[in-house]
Amino acid sequence: MTVCDDRIEMAEASDELTLDIMFEWLEKMPIPEGTKIEIVGGNIFMSPQRHTHFQIIFDILEQLRTRYPRKRLASDVRIDFPGHLNGFACDVAAVAERSVKDEKGRWRYQDVEFVAEVISKDTAANDYGPKKTAYAVAEVPVYLIADPYQGKCHLYTQPKDGEYIAELSVSFGADVDMTTTHLELTLKTDEFPRD
Repeated sequence: MTVCDDRIEMAEASDELTLDIMFEWLEKMPIPEGTKIEIVGGNIFMSPQRHTHFQIIFDILEQLRTRYPRKRLASDVRIDFPGHLNGFACDVAAVAERSVKDEKGRWRYQDVEFVAEVISKDTAANDYGPKKTAYAVAEVPVYLIADPYQGKCHLYTQPKDGEYIAELSVSFGADVDMTTTHLELTLKTDEFPRD
C-alpha cells in the first residue's frame, strides 16, 4: 500500500475530503487526453476540449502575451479558489508579476489578475454561477466569459463583497475594452468562432 492509498483511506475514514485527495483519486482514473477536469463545490466535472474552445483560448492567450510573459500565463492548470472544495482549471489565468508558487508548486488565487472561461454546454452553469462567485470572493480583478453559443463575451470587473459590480457584454466581432483595467489592453474577438 502506498502513502497515497493510506492518505485516501484515512480521509475516507475520517470524512475529511480535501481537494488534494480528490485530485489524487482522479489521477488514478483512466481519463482520456484532452479532457478538462475541475472540482467545483466538491463536484467533479470532466469535459473534452472542443476545437472551438481551443481556438478561443489560444486567441486570448496570444493577445495576453502583449501584456504578460509566458511564465505568468496558465491554461487548464489547477488553482484552488475560496469556497468549499474549489479546484479550478481556468481556461486562461494570468498572475501578477510578484507571484510565487506555493509549497505544492501551484499558483495562489491571491495572485490571479485575470481569468477567462470559454463556455462548454455541460459546464456553462459553473462559469456563470459558482465559479463567477468564487472569482469575485477571491477578488480576481478581471473575469471574462467567452460564450461561443451566444456569440458574446461577458466582462466582469470591480469585485466587491463576493460579487462583480461592473459587467460589460460584447458580441463576437467587436472589441472588449479592458483599457480601464490593470490589463490596459483591448481584446479583439473578430476571430472567435461560434458553436
